[in-house]
Amino acid sequence: MKNHWDSHGPFSLGILFFLLCALSAPVTSAPLPPKYLTNTSPNYHDDIHPIFEKKCLACHGCYDAPCQLKLEAVEGLDRGASKKNVYDGARTQTISPTRLFKDAQTTAQWRDKGFYSVIDSTSGLQDSLLYQMLALGKKHSFKPNQKLPDDIVLGLARQNECPAPDEFDDYAESHPMEGMPLAVAGLTDSEFTTIRQWLEQGAPLEPKIITPTNEEQQLIADWEAFLNQRDLKHQLVARWLYEHLFLAHLYLDKGQDSKPAHFFKLHRSSTPPGEPIKPVATDRPNGMPPENFWYRIAPVPGTLVHKTHITFGLAKDKLARTKEHFFSTDWSVETLPGYGYEQRANPFVTFSAIPARARYQFMLDEAEYFVRTFIRGPVCRGQVATDVIRDHFWAVFQAPEQDLYITDNNYRAQVSDLLGLPGQDDDLLALGPQWLKYSEKRNDYLKARKQAYGTNKPKGPDWDSLWDGDGDNRNALLTIFRHHDNSSVRKGLIGDLPLTTWVMDYPLFERSYYNLVVNFNVFGSVSHQAQTRLYFDLIRNGAEQNTLRYLPAKLRQLVLANWYQNTGKLRLAISYESVDTDLPTSIQFDTSTPMNEFNNNLLIKFAKLNARPDPINRCDGENCQRPNVSAWKQDADHILSSISSRRAANLQAVNFMPEVSMIHVRGNKGEQEIYSLFRNRAHTNVAFMMGESLRYQPPLDTLTLYPGVLASYPNFMFLVQEDQLQAFVTQMEAVKTEKDFTELVDAYGIRRTHPEFWQYFHALNQYLEKHEPTQAGILDMNRYENL
Repeated sequence: MKNHWDSHGPFSLGILFFLLCALSAPVTSAPLPPKYLTNTSPNYHDDIHPIFEKKCLACHGCYDAPCQLKLEAVEGLDRGASKKNVYDGARTQTISPTRLFKDAQTTAQWRDKGFYSVIDSTSGLQDSLLYQMLALGKKHSFKPNQKLPDDIVLGLARQNECPAPDEFDDYAESHPMEGMPLAVAGLTDSEFTTIRQWLEQGAPLEPKIITPTNEEQQLIADWEAFLNQRDLKHQLVARWLYEHLFLAHLYLDKGQDSKPAHFFKLHRSSTPPGEPIKPVATDRPNGMPPENFWYRIAPVPGTLVHKTHITFGLAKDKLARTKEHFFSTDWSVETLPGYGYEQRANPFVTFSAIPARARYQFMLDEAEYFVRTFIRGPVCRGQVATDVIRDHFWAVFQAPEQDLYITDNNYRAQVSDLLGLPGQDDDLLALGPQWLKYSEKRNDYLKARKQAYGTNKPKGPDWDSLWDGDGDNRNALLTIFRHHDNSSVRKGLIGDLPLTTWVMDYPLFERSYYNLVVNFNVFGSVSHQAQTRLYFDLIRNGAEQNTLRYLPAKLRQLVLANWYQNTGKLRLAISYESVDTDLPTSIQFDTSTPMNEFNNNLLIKFAKLNARPDPINRCDGENCQRPNVSAWKQDADHILSSISSRRAANLQAVNFMPEVSMIHVRGNKGEQEIYSLFRNRAHTNVAFMMGESLRYQPPLDTLTLYPGVLASYPNFMFLVQEDQLQAFVTQMEAVKTEKDFTELVDAYGIRRTHPEFWQYFHALNQYLEKHEPTQAGILDMNRYENL
């Protein structure tokens, strides 16, 4: 049976897809030479899991693991595989969730949910799907560093089959070259032998016990004590905090980018502190819990996977600051809100008793984390899921003291009812009525907002109305990249001046989070997914409208028309509230390109908050390099800067580049640097769910290059020696045709079949371990292309 997955991600409305990924490649099913046989008994944690980490986990992690076979932890391997789709843009009804560690706790429970073993070999190795897949992969090898056959479909377009053990022969006959690992440099004979011996022993598994350090145990005790206080104020704050931290990998933050001993997750549990955690398994974090439950913190099990590793540091003073946020002013709760439809749909009403300043400030303090939850979280998978945003833009935030929702009680009371979010009713027939209801409320909100700011801020916004990070918080400036079917966010203003910048106030920030994180159900119906996607289109437009307030009134329509060209004009006419072209701005502008001027002034006025100054993409002279790195890295920066910020119209290689490339640069003395190279696609507008190709403007595509590993899904890697850099750039500049680009890949590319593919792929994580240890995790190779 085929297990089809939607090739356009969770929001596509009908096209099915899947992606099979890879355990790793070539192995033989014939008896192995005696030199590979050992008398020792392989141990799962010492011998087997390291092989999975090295050559399997780059595909088999997260919700989109092929056939739901998740290998981060022993429990995922024991659970096995399933024919059910998690991401399915065509299902008309919500399905029961299958979250590891949450929706079932025993092997028998997972079998009842349709999962089947991949390791069982009680009747011989022929019964082990894992062995059969690896053995099939071992039968076929590919020419070193050569392109794969075109008939091997990779990436999100792949229609994966999830055969049960008794269906394997049919799979092998139909796909003789598609064993595991899938189309990539694979297992060594030694690795294959080790796994075979372990399977022959019955594949013994033992859960790994994680023991927090004394400091971590104290941190857990302090936070659990705080979250489980029983007075109404603490209960309401604890609920708000849980709904905002449930996705986080928490860690004891000692500063200076030190590597944490462990990471932790916040749970709702039916058991109190001191007892084993029994998770409350609701579809969403704001689902109805049992009458008695407790907030608990437990270690994150298994190996960290970058795409799900969304971190939130708990420094020693974080608890004190949190208490100050929420309890330093006088407020009260008469009755706790429930967990019904309206309470889930509108967090502004549900948590209205909590001071709005406290809520907003908590989010601002960790803005990168909160933006990352909806930019890199479960919602953000697939082309249709991400094409609501531009490929490259910046985000800044309105200062709390100049956000009327924070400062004006009457205004807040007037508009809170208008800030509800769709998606709670996931019946297919609800799509139209839900969309009309909430889009009308949103436009009514914008009308009320425009009037309120006109009355309270008649001179318009100035630079002081933007959050300055309270002087030193670098979360104040963020850059977001869209990579066609996924996206990423980092602190700092990276890249050339973007076409758009978002100015987000508290209602925009909180609605983004609740729409795309708290209220999004990855197992939901197409109606739920579409409602979520459509409403985020309104949020993007709201952020754009807020930004336009900072520009000269007479130029706002011109800027808006540039953002919404061609079919975008129709969306402006029928879906969005009209832009304010009356109220002035208090900012002085001197050019006819106010968006560029606004962005350039962000760089100047908030320079000390910019976590990633960028002399490479915004080079204005001869010094196109970082000032505080070694001389050879400065030379590398300068040489590579000649391809950054170039349009495809004058650098035709852009037309053939993947979305995300990683460039490994080897210094002549053995040092290395890694650069992320992003292709930014241009569009006439991003106002529609479908038909992206109709709005695509290829000649305007650009490249952004920056040192570091800045994305979770590499599409390709290049390897360049220090003394080859100029030749690499020269050859890229000479590319005119696909043949020319293939020659570039032949000279410098690391294809899936490269003998040292895994060495270079895991060098990306090793780079993070060295430079950003709190962010390190194994990257995903599901989208690695066959160039």
